[in-house]
Amino acid sequence: MSHALTLALPRARAFSPVLPVVAVVALLTLPVAQDGDGGAGPADAASALLVLYCAIRQLRKRRRPLTPTAAVVLGLPVVGLAVAAMGASSASAGIGGMGRYLQIFVLVPAAVLLLVRDRADFRVLAWSFVALAGWQGAVGVHQYLTATGASYQGEEIRAVGTFGPQDVMGMATVVSFGLVCALGLALGPGTARRRALAAGCALALLAPLALSFSRGAWIATAVACALQLALAGVRRALRIGAAVAAAGVVLIGGLGVGSTVLQDRIDSITQVTDAPDQSVVDRYSLWAAAVGIWREHPLTGVGLKDFPEYRDGHASLALSAGSDTDGAGAGFRRQALLSPHNMYLLVLAEQGLIGLVALAGGWLALLVCALRGLGRAHRSGTGLDCALIGCGLLIWQLIDFGYADIGGPSTVLTAVCFGLVAWWALAGADGTRAGAPAPVPRPLPEQAATR
Repeated sequence: MSHALTLALPRARAFSPVLPVVAVVALLTLPVAQDGDGGAGPADAASALLVLYCAIRQLRKRRRPLTPTAAVVLGLPVVGLAVAAMGASSASAGIGGMGRYLQIFVLVPAAVLLLVRDRADFRVLAWSFVALAGWQGAVGVHQYLTATGASYQGEEIRAVGTFGPQDVMGMATVVSFGLVCALGLALGPGTARRRALAAGCALALLAPLALSFSRGAWIATAVACALQLALAGVRRALRIGAAVAAAGVVLIGGLGVGSTVLQDRIDSITQVTDAPDQSVVDRYSLWAAAVGIWREHPLTGVGLKDFPEYRDGHASLALSAGSDTDGAGAGFRRQALLSPHNMYLLVLAEQGLIGLVALAGGWLALLVCALRGLGRAHRSGTGLDCALIGCGLLIWQLIDFGYADIGGPSTVLTAVCFGLVAWWALAGADGTRAGAPAPVPRPLPEQAATR
């Protein structure tokens, strides 16, 4: 046993810079308090400590700060945030909203970028995503099978994991991230055992993703995984696509896993204009309200966290007062619709064109750099799994932002996701290290002679 401990300690020391990031991910396994207001949780507190740890480590190690490119790409959102914070209806709203945006899109991603040293660290974080998805997915499947999940069409069968009915997208987001990471690991280099394990995890995560009944997560995951397969190679895409189709037939057709409810949910995707349900009507009404707000304040928006104050003045009468949540250990609750459930429209309404261009411009720059790195990975034959994970996670997030926005306990995982993407796009693709020690200046010839 002492010999095993001796072997484990060097590995722990080797991974020490990235372990705090893994701890943030691990804290998302804890149950969320169902009587809370959806504020900061343990993982959010840990993310603040993560940023502090990274800053102290950079100072003690005399590490070089972010490269100019990384600083510009990650710092772009600050421009729109500063303007929108000054235009907020109250100082508390402006400061609180700016702090949340900085946490998710600037500070935590920058910390992850600096703490991930190489592709081995990147893979450790990717596997932590898969492990978290496996845990939350197992809880979600159990909720469906035992009818202890969130309420859906009068039955408590919706898989939400430990996030509860107030964050119904939480488990779907976690499982989707895990599935994208598992697929990337399965398509990349490595031992046959590791790739088989990753492929098995990806197939297993299909069930909880389906039982989340999240149409937005389904669409984003299908597109992201299809693009991962296409970017990895046509032959692989065909083989794995056939395996996924077979797994879907077994799970839904053969075993009858939620077949009727799933079919109704899938059909509702194509009925958004013919016979939309109330959730779709609310979503369209909120989108229209956000566009109306933006038209009145096109450049700077109405200010951070001010969408609810302007919503009723621009929404149609079809908008309901809120959404009903119940089940999964929580009582009935009427949850107010405080955002347009579209990240782009939320930024457009509250931060205007300045904020949207700054925020989305950084995401577009990350996507371009990540895809360029993918091309280099193909040519060099190394790092393909990291490339596919980085590109897949970003593509998933950009698509999902068309159906959701930030909010809830699971949002901190989005920040870690952007950090992983930023590392691959800005450092990992070309083999550089964002937090490398600052070079020691070489003495001039005359100085060396005097020594």
